[in-house]
Amino acid sequence: MIDTNLEYLESELREVVNLFDGADVIKIRHRFSENDTKFVNTITLDGKVYAYGNLVKNINGEIERKRLVKRYAKLSLYKGLSKHLGKELPWGALTGIRPTKLAYQQIEKQGDFTEFFIDTMKVSPEKTALTKAIIDTQKGIYEKNDANTDFFVFIPFCPSRCKYCSFISADIKSAQKHVDTYVDTLIDEINFSKKFVKNLRSIYIGGGTPVALSDEQLEKVLCAIDSVNTGVEYTVEAGRPDRITESNLKILKKHGVTRICINPQTFSNVTLEKLGRHHTAEQLIEKYNLAKNDFSINMDLIAGLEGETFEDFKANIDKAIELSPDNITVHTLCIKRGSYLAETESRLSGEVVSQMVDYAAEALKNAGYAPYYMYRQKYMAGNLENVGYTKPNKACVYNIDIMEEIACNVACGANAISKKVFNGGERIERAASPKDVVTYLNKIEEIKRKKEQLFSLE
Repeated sequence: MIDTNLEYLESELREVVNLFDGADVIKIRHRFSENDTKFVNTITLDGKVYAYGNLVKNINGEIERKRLVKRYAKLSLYKGLSKHLGKELPWGALTGIRPTKLAYQQIEKQGDFTEFFIDTMKVSPEKTALTKAIIDTQKGIYEKNDANTDFFVFIPFCPSRCKYCSFISADIKSAQKHVDTYVDTLIDEINFSKKFVKNLRSIYIGGGTPVALSDEQLEKVLCAIDSVNTGVEYTVEAGRPDRITESNLKILKKHGVTRICINPQTFSNVTLEKLGRHHTAEQLIEKYNLAKNDFSINMDLIAGLEGETFEDFKANIDKAIELSPDNITVHTLCIKRGSYLAETESRLSGEVVSQMVDYAAEALKNAGYAPYYMYRQKYMAGNLENVGYTKPNKACVYNIDIMEEIACNVACGANAISKKVFNGGERIERAASPKDVVTYLNKIEEIKRKKEQLFSLE
């Protein structure tokens, strides 16, 4: 518990506490006061007082006031904890998922974001430079247009569940009795949702492992999407090499898929076995070579996997660079509720993981890749970030749109969240589908009504 006179901010303040190892045992008291020109946040940590004042003038309405109250309360708690514990963090007081979105907002208001990041929010110069590099790479793709739309389809089945996974996905063998019904219901929702697509930017089939479906089931879903496709970027998360086949790759190509994800996570067979991934690194390379001439390919790697050293991760990055896919995404292991690892680990040491992430950034830069999108999550090792890297002119439009929240998203399937953006993303309305497959099947008519309401909003 945090003793605060702004009870509605308690969970937000708790996010700041969670950034610091050991801070959860500190007795924390927070008091907020204000006058016409100043917000004052007084932080008491185990009896030691830290007070911070922030000048605020010309606030434009109550919404902006609440946003600034939250920002400066969290910033003050961060500064107090940082001083109290003698520790600075790479992302400073930023706890949000999308640092680049905040940077874009500052650019629109002030013409630049670097001073705000470094001086106000205490972000390190290195992470500020990373944010700037991503914004530079997004030029020519980043576009605010409320008519822009991405089309997303979710397949919640996998050949097996990885130990780090917290997504709503099911072992396809145990869920087999629901798969045909799910496919039919999903197709119904896809056909219903086509009318909400305006200026289509991209199509993305995620999971789960979409190619865990049989060829017949996969083709049925792709056929439903055919009438939406206008020749845009089209991604399928093929993901696991143990379910990639010559026949399903041919089906993907036939239906206009341009980009697939083949995700090693690691090239260590020992680690793959620990994670519950039923394939080897050699099999992954074999499937990559099978697909590389027909598709643009992304590979995911995870920094901080159980038992892996810096040298192990370095070998993973070096191998991915040698294979030379168009995109490489470097994830920092995130221990989430619902994953197997959450039962055995609460937080990994950040020092080695930080070295891993730094090596990846430098090695990928030297190999001709540039960072093009980023997001952060709670409970990440080292409080770091996930970054997608791209070869020149190969950036994934969908990833940029979804991370920056600058396009509408028509989303179909269990756990899918449709979004409608207004004023370039300043306002976003959402309609979420149930996470559970059976609940999704039972509530499909209600889901369709909610989606109809969402996309009729003005």
